[in-house]
Amino acid sequence: MMRILQSGRDPEKEILARPKPVEDVAEAVTEILRNVKENGDLALREYTLRFDGSSPESLEVGSEEIQMALEEVTPDFLAVLQRAADNIRAFHLPQKREGYRIERPDGVILGVRITPIEKVGLYVPGGTAPYPSTVLMDAIPAKIAGCTELVMVTPPQKNGRVASSILAAAQIAGVDRIYKVGGAQAIAALAYGTETVPKVDKIVGPGNAYVAAAKKQVYGTVSIDAEAGPSEVLIIADRNSEPAEIAADLLAQAEHDVMSSAILLTDSEELARNVQAEIEQQLPLLKREKIARASVEKNGKIIVTQSITEAVDIANILAPEHLGLCVEDPFVLLDQVKNAGSIFLGRNAPEPLGDYYAGPNHTLPTGGTARFGSPLSVDDFIKKSQYTFYTREALNAVADEIALFAEAEGLTGHARSVLSRSEEKR
Repeated sequence: MMRILQSGRDPEKEILARPKPVEDVAEAVTEILRNVKENGDLALREYTLRFDGSSPESLEVGSEEIQMALEEVTPDFLAVLQRAADNIRAFHLPQKREGYRIERPDGVILGVRITPIEKVGLYVPGGTAPYPSTVLMDAIPAKIAGCTELVMVTPPQKNGRVASSILAAAQIAGVDRIYKVGGAQAIAALAYGTETVPKVDKIVGPGNAYVAAAKKQVYGTVSIDAEAGPSEVLIIADRNSEPAEIAADLLAQAEHDVMSSAILLTDSEELARNVQAEIEQQLPLLKREKIARASVEKNGKIIVTQSITEAVDIANILAPEHLGLCVEDPFVLLDQVKNAGSIFLGRNAPEPLGDYYAGPNHTLPTGGTARFGSPLSVDDFIKKSQYTFYTREALNAVADEIALFAEAEGLTGHARSVLSRSEEKR
């Protein structure tokens, strides 16, 4: 049963507590990375058999398998994938921006060039469930940015194939190459390259603890989006909210993983009790009841606050991945929210709307990193270069000032570099 806590009565430490990792996997991940770096495809095949129970003939997905997948998914689902992709594309297109150029009267030209990252690796989970939505969310912004090659990795099923829904989403999103490998070994393949899997410049996408640890360890060899942790939702609900709807929204997050967390903040003790009871009634209706129940009992909580304003204050401290504002006028609260990955406004915007369809990205900062992190966007797939042009006259006009600055830092070579170009050849 989900716990009910009272702000001001129960310890603040318990109210603000986050799920703790069940194990430290860093050492095991280090060994996997080393093995793949040294042994390439051989290591990938060994790990795929050991962890996924699969031994595919080819690590790369071929065109025939993609065509088979497109024939296996229903026309209705294909249509839904296409509409979701259209919504995601429409939301992300305005994020694309151009560089700028400044030209001064003295002939100085300054500017910024924005160019896409050339090769990007997309990690798509496929362990406890396939996630075609992640394919769309990761690939479409990269395509808008203009990335040259999108390389997707995802664990195969026991039959040696990738889930048809994932392949269909990859086709719609424009993924260039797909490989049947998951876990830390997939991250290693993307970071170092193997005989089959090409090395990329950046890796994005969520995964389990092994994937997160691997991304952290290869950072520097490649760039990463973030070190994703367990998924989480925090809902702020007033006394007029419908308990059955709030319970369903909390369970939608809990069914992801036993480490997921679902939290309700409300100023109504009556709503808290009713939601607690509704969760118990709805749990048996879920296919993933065991996972959702473990999440609810281990990490879920309902916190009764003195006011909705206090609820927002607590939410800003927790900085949740998903924040639901299930109140009469959510736009009044919106400006008070400082830390959240994705915000769902009102009683008709449940979090799954953002997971699949609305358009905003669902790859979000977790574990409180919304204090400084942002949702995945087109910006994650670009890089910026600055440029500077001075005429000889413009440089001579400021040479003494630059030299003075350099001397103040004790860098006489810097000073000489500038002064060597002056008219008097100082």
